[in-house]
Amino acid sequence: MTVLPNLSEHYSDPKTYPPGVAFMDGQYLPISEAKISVLDYGLLHSDATYDVVHVWNGAFFRLENHLDRFFAGLEKLHMSIEYDREQVIEILHNCVALSGLKNSYVEFICTRGMSPTFSRDPRDAVNQFIAFAIPFGSVANQEQMKHGLHAAISSFVRIPPNSVDPTVKNYHWLDLVRGLYEAYDRGADTAILVDTNGNVSEGPGFNIFAVIDGRVLTPKLGVLLGVTRQTVFDICTNLDNDCSAVDIPQDQLLVADEVFISSTAGGIMPVTKVNGQYIGDGSPGQITSQITESYWDMHNEKNNKFVIKYLDEK
Repeated sequence: MTVLPNLSEHYSDPKTYPPGVAFMDGQYLPISEAKISVLDYGLLHSDATYDVVHVWNGAFFRLENHLDRFFAGLEKLHMSIEYDREQVIEILHNCVALSGLKNSYVEFICTRGMSPTFSRDPRDAVNQFIAFAIPFGSVANQEQMKHGLHAAISSFVRIPPNSVDPTVKNYHWLDLVRGLYEAYDRGADTAILVDTNGNVSEGPGFNIFAVIDGRVLTPKLGVLLGVTRQTVFDICTNLDNDCSAVDIPQDQLLVADEVFISSTAGGIMPVTKVNGQYIGDGSPGQITSQITESYWDMHNEKNNKFVIKYLDEK
């Protein structure tokens, strides 16, 4: 039987910050004290890259994969930070250890920063590294994890890859946010955007999978190469299931046997309704459940774990 993570809320007052610890300007801070300048081009131009890794039961999951993507993004965006890979690992570890969180959402960011003269030449800006750890969060809540999400295929097109490289994790989310509001207006929980050819692309913070005739399919173009997405490929190899990256027309998604999404924020999450119509029998499917169970089992494998040493541990 699949054991789902406990996604209960860690805090209740929306006007307060969640518990957590941040690192910036060479120091560790309570999350409520971490601020960036209004002149930072990360804010003004969305000129930044970032990555998110989660901690589960006191250990990072697939941290090395997230670091690979982050440092590759820095190179593609002509950014640099003063910390090497081992120092970044230490910073992320310390944010979690200081927070005391056993299950945590950990984000690390490089913004373009700002120029002392407010120069518009990005080469003049001093890049800034920021990291923080807060309680684990999920795209889907506990009820949605159990019964499935309702997604709406948006009329908005995902930013094309020849405009913004989707393999570099970025904050260009206005198309995704517009899609979300459109989905809410239609009574759905989340949105699925399409690419410039009208095929299924991705959603706000997640990759999409469809199970059709026993094959596990996911969009191949214009999407973030998610670490959890890759984990699904790995799981399918172990389960001897065919998993392929292909074009998925919208009408093909609507008649799929199963649909699920993947994200560091939640793992594997079932989608049981698209555009108001049920997928399959309207409940999470067998293959989705198998992949979900394997995903959480992988968190116990030594090669996928980086264990946190908390302050109260000897």
